[in-house]
Amino acid sequence: MAGGVIGSRALHAFLICLVLSALSGSTLKGQTSAPSQPDSTASNSGVTSSSTQAENTPKPARPDDTFVIGNDDVLSVNVWKEPELTKQVPVRTDGKISLPLIGEVQAAGRTPLQLEQDITVKLQSYITDPQVTIIVQEINSLKFNVLGQVTKPGSYPLTTGTTVVDAIAIAGGLKDFAKKKDIYVLRQISPGNEYRFTFNYNQFVKGKNTKQNIVLKPHDTVVVP
Repeated sequence: MAGGVIGSRALHAFLICLVLSALSGSTLKGQTSAPSQPDSTASNSGVTSSSTQAENTPKPARPDDTFVIGNDDVLSVNVWKEPELTKQVPVRTDGKISLPLIGEVQAAGRTPLQLEQDITVKLQSYITDPQVTIIVQEINSLKFNVLGQVTKPGSYPLTTGTTVVDAIAIAGGLKDFAKKKDIYVLRQISPGNEYRFTFNYNQFVKGKNTKQNIVLKPHDTVVVP
């Protein structure tokens, strides 16, 4: 009988050990598979870095900040909280614009940013802390004209390096009865004062006097008799 009791107790103890062992293994497995928590310090650091980088990024320049204003361009002049001074004005042939209070201002040869600064300085005598914005509404200064015996006479946008021959080609070429020896270019030197450049097309195509194929400037007019 005693041996049976001892055997029963041993079996009972063995079963308890198995249960405890199983519970312990389950706990360890749960601890191992638990997902790791993100490092809040690293996350905050990344946000701060991105925010700082965004603040330090310079603002992009306006498309027309490097454009040089010319005669016949149309400008929008905006003076903050001053509707009477906000208007569209054309640049005259003398390169100036006229504005209320300050009168004439030189615009041709200035960038929009430079003109803003010029007008701001002049307005300071009349307005406290004037805030001026200049926008080029129409670009009419960078054009040339082709008149006379060409296929498509008219006004065309002027790109860098456009020559007399380029202008004739852009206008569709010469007509059959064009006087190729008597072509000329009119260039306005000052209001009411023009200079005339001659161009002999026949000489040029033969490789003679190639210097006469000048590079055009804004408002030049190529005349083909």
